[in-house]
Amino acid sequence: MKKKCNFKWLVCIIGAVAAVTAAVTAFFFAREKKKKDEEQLEEYLDYSIQ
Repeated sequence: MKKKCNFKWLVCIIGAVAAVTAAVTAFFFAREKKKKDEEQLEEYLDYSIQ
């Protein structure tokens, strides 16, 4: 029974690490996309003013 309990904890910890990693990766991708969109909008506005 002790081995099953340790295995459950190991699976829970690995799952939690995977979830945190996925959330951090999604956050960075979203931030990069937002930055890229803002740069494109800024460039478009600069060219449209001229």
